[in-house]
Amino acid sequence: MKLAIPHSPFITHALLLTVIAFSTLNFQPSTCFAQGSLTPPGAPAPTMKTLDQIEPRTPISSAPFTITQSGSYYLTANLTVSGGDAISIAANGVTLDLNGFTIASIAASATGTAIQLTGSRMNIIILNGIISSGVTNNAGVYNGPGFANGIDYSSTHPFNVRVVGVSISGCLNYGIYLNSGNSTVVESCTVQTVGGYGIYASAVSHSTANACGYYAIFADTASDCYGYSVGSGIGLYATTANNCYGYSSSYYGLSAITANNCYGYSAGSGYGLSVTTANNCYGYSSSSGGGLYADVAIGCYGESGSGGGLTATTANNCYGHSVGSGYGLSAHIAIGCFAYSGSGTGLFADIANSCDGSSESIIYKYNMP
Repeated sequence: MKLAIPHSPFITHALLLTVIAFSTLNFQPSTCFAQGSLTPPGAPAPTMKTLDQIEPRTPISSAPFTITQSGSYYLTANLTVSGGDAISIAANGVTLDLNGFTIASIAASATGTAIQLTGSRMNIIILNGIISSGVTNNAGVYNGPGFANGIDYSSTHPFNVRVVGVSISGCLNYGIYLNSGNSTVVESCTVQTVGGYGIYASAVSHSTANACGYYAIFADTASDCYGYSVGSGIGLYATTANNCYGYSSSYYGLSAITANNCYGYSAGSGYGLSVTTANNCYGYSSSSGGGLYADVAIGCYGESGSGGGLTATTANNCYGHSVGSGYGLSAHIAIGCFAYSGSGTGLFADIANSCDGSSESIIYKYNMP
């Protein structure tokens, strides 16, 4: 018995559409999962960095050493020389990183320079290390083994030179000597026991020079610095001094054109602080020198063991004190000031306004009894 399949024009039409649809599909399995050519494009290229790429600087492992090409250099160990210069910089555009190491000299008599700038040098950076020498101070006489200078130049004044984070001790002549007025900068450095200048540069900041035989710090601008001269020089000298301390055993403690928030101390016959304009400063002399001298003194204090406490052309809101027979405060014009003297005149002025003193010598008084 045969099964009869009904004939329908609708079924025939549906089958026809299905056949047409499948006939239009173009399946290409090989192209759907293609991975590209398996043939390498060429030999593999190197991927490792060279040593110059990892450390693009030149190492210095022995001295004496002369730098003759621009670039960056660094120490890999402590260096010691038996005489003469340790490192000479004879090129421009040099960065020398001491890398925390020490440069030392064992020369029997102090000679040479730890880092010497030769010729006309510019664009130099020296940083991060120690220069050690054996010179000592014996009652004002500097002698002993080691270096004559820490960082110095040979002939033409260098410019665009920056020294940062270097500690220097025991040199016969200079600690850091770069000269002023030529974009020379010293930052965060220390100098101890040198026979001449401690630090000499255009701008000096956050630095200390102690036990120096001449000027401890000499700069166009000094900020947050400490200078101590045990010889005939000034503790700290600058055109502009900000937040600085200067001491001298025989001369001016601190001398400047403009001093702001500074302290000057003289143990000899010089002024503790001698400036053109002083703002909020303190000057002291423990001997016969004056405490503070200024053309204009504002908010200042001057004290002396036997000399004048404070001397100024114009003094505003100042205090002057002499322990001995000197003037407590002496000024052409004194405004809002107080002065005291142990046995001399407390306040001496041509014109005084709203002032007070233990004893007075005043030509014209205003707002005073």
